[in-house]
Amino acid sequence: MTIQIQEIIPTYFTPTSSEVWSKVFSLQAGEKYLVKAASGSGKSSFFNFLYGLNNKFTGSILFDDTDITSLAESEWTQLRREKISIVFQGLRLFPELTAMENVQLKNQLTKHKTEAEILAYMKRLDVDKLAYKKAETLSYGQQQRIAIVRALCQPFELLLLDEPFSHIDAVQIDNATTLILDEITQRNATLVIASLGNSYDINYSKTLLL
Repeated sequence: MTIQIQEIIPTYFTPTSSEVWSKVFSLQAGEKYLVKAASGSGKSSFFNFLYGLNNKFTGSILFDDTDITSLAESEWTQLRREKISIVFQGLRLFPELTAMENVQLKNQLTKHKTEAEILAYMKRLDVDKLAYKKAETLSYGQQQRIAIVRALCQPFELLLLDEPFSHIDAVQIDNATTLILDEITQRNATLVIASLGNSYDINYSKTLLL
């Protein structure tokens, strides 16, 4: 899926000059992008635009030549199930559910991964022993790793990661980026990561300063 960004500007705040707002560019399939931004500059808004949670912008965003503002909610539901996956900055885990239940809520819609495969992902991020513990009992860094696993356990052509490693130590960041890049390569998917500054030693196709 190719994404074309055409001079978008949020309507609810005045953004500063950047390489995203008011610019024309595209996100190509199989490429990796870093959105580097200071807090409060609108990176979560940009991700919410791409995920269809917020349409309060001027300009255009096109998915394979289709203007996303023309999509019905049922079409967005299908896109989020089959083509776009995300790790929100706030994670959006259900605290009363176990880590495995949080992953399975999304995975069960597509039967994309078996429970054994999910556990294997968790093991790579050293959270497999927490699979059947409630999310509310986990540290924020552990929850971030569960959210990453959840995002990978569905089909996608676009993976959006909004500050996904902010509470994870260097060793687990290396584990997570290796797992993510393995999945991106296997699926020829587009990766977009938002960061306050760290590039996580990923070889990006382009860095966008927001």
